Amino acid sequence: MAAGGGNGGKSDDFQPFPVKDQLPGVDFCVCTSPSWPESILHGFQHYLVMLGTTVIVSSTLVPLMGGGNTEKAEVINTLLFVSGLNTLLQTFFGTRLPVVIGGSYVFIIPTVSIALSSRYSFLTDPNERFKESMRDVQGALIVASFFTMTIGFFGFWRVFARFFSPLAAVPLVILTGLGLYSHGFPQLARCIEVGLPALIAVIFFSQYIPHLIKSNRAIFDRFAILFSIVVIWVYAEILTAAGAYDNSVSKTQFSCRTDRSGLTSAASWIRVPYPLQWGRPSFHAGDAVSVIAASFVAIIESTGTFIAASRYASATPIPPSVHSRGVGWLGVAILLNGLFGTGTGSTASVENAGLLGLTRVGSRRVVQISAFFMLFLSVFGKFGAILASIPLPIVAALYCVLFAYVGLSISQYFNEYLLVSGHGPVHTQSTWFNNVMQTIFSSPATVAIMVAFFLDCTHSYWHDSVGLDNGSHWWEKFRSFNADTRTENFYSLPANLNSFFPSF
Repeated sequence: MAAGGGNGGKSDDFQPFPVKDQLPGVDFCVCTSPSWPESILHGFQHYLVMLGTTVIVSSTLVPLMGGGNTEKAEVINTLLFVSGLNTLLQTFFGTRLPVVIGGSYVFIIPTVSIALSSRYSFLTDPNERFKESMRDVQGALIVASFFTMTIGFFGFWRVFARFFSPLAAVPLVILTGLGLYSHGFPQLARCIEVGLPALIAVIFFSQYIPHLIKSNRAIFDRFAILFSIVVIWVYAEILTAAGAYDNSVSKTQFSCRTDRSGLTSAASWIRVPYPLQWGRPSFHAGDAVSVIAASFVAIIESTGTFIAASRYASATPIPPSVHSRGVGWLGVAILLNGLFGTGTGSTASVENAGLLGLTRVGSRRVVQISAFFMLFLSVFGKFGAILASIPLPIVAALYCVLFAYVGLSISQYFNEYLLVSGHGPVHTQSTWFNNVMQTIFSSPATVAIMVAFFLDCTHSYWHDSVGLDNGSHWWEKFRSFNADTRTENFYSLPANLNSFFPSF
């Protein structure tokens, strides 16, 4: 290929940005921190982000295991308490990266299988059934934890990491987050009047307000999550108090109301979770094998999160020995899950890694402060339960932004709705309009380009740096057909037909 263009430009005018060992543009890296007041606010923001997954996982599993609101509140607080311990252990002795270790979705499948097992069919007392199934889950988690610790502490994961290239890391990091897109817009749309304003608020606070309100301190972009949750939560409280959902179906009330979960009344004022609180664990080989498979998936997903967190925290690439050490301490985390009885295992929280990228604050201290929020608010259960009453569609809106889910997630919602209901979510008297909306919004590529084009044309368009950031300057000299001699070689029509299709 020719090194220079037909216009005589230099060969390196449009070279890509050079690869850097540490990501530039990060305000605070692993070893640096904002002021203490700002660090505390950032830590609380990380706590709010991980709280959503904690509530979703526990609210899914506990009813299937036979538990009521009291058991649900206790499991949520236990999972929060153990997550706080595990986050401190990982940041002090594991990878030392700013990663939150919280409950994992991947353990839901084997836990549900255990909860629905026929071995509990003779139990008529729901509370006893809950304890029996929880003990079986605990035993499976304990066995799986030794598998994970063996993989990590004995160096098996170090061997894998030595052959792991940056090219192979790309799909791992991308799909670690994108793999959860079903928890984005489909969950948001369960209460569209709360979830959609939350999505708009997060984008507005993080992307537009910082450029409209000039300040020497980055406030709105760093605390966009906190501002958005407070504003939309108050809005949801007003809707609930005004009786907007009094006559709604139970599914809508569960998603929209701020008092729908029963957690506040069921939670204890003060309760310290402790090991074996549900009784002595039970061990079954089949249960253990299925949970071992889930723990292997958690290792893979945590590795992707570790890589993303190291980049967002402006750290150098992770050595294989540190990868293996982090996996070993992940095994310790799963062991604590089993001993305390959280109902699920642990993984590195990818949503909190996304928050590092949004705020550009990759401080280890901030994540450790979030761990203390987990410990404190799990012991003082009433306060944690109040925060857990945040409507889940608000959490889903955060996922849409933190994982860039919008394209995939909206189309997933439209396709799921069509399969379940026989028609799309847009269901008016005009069939042609319904078909148009369904066709457009069921395409991930179409939704993605609509969102990208809108943001590209409205986000700080008047700043000179935008053209450099979005790469449009690379294409500038090719926008006119005759600006570069190579264009004619590649794209000219035969038989001088260009004269009939002039370039403007």
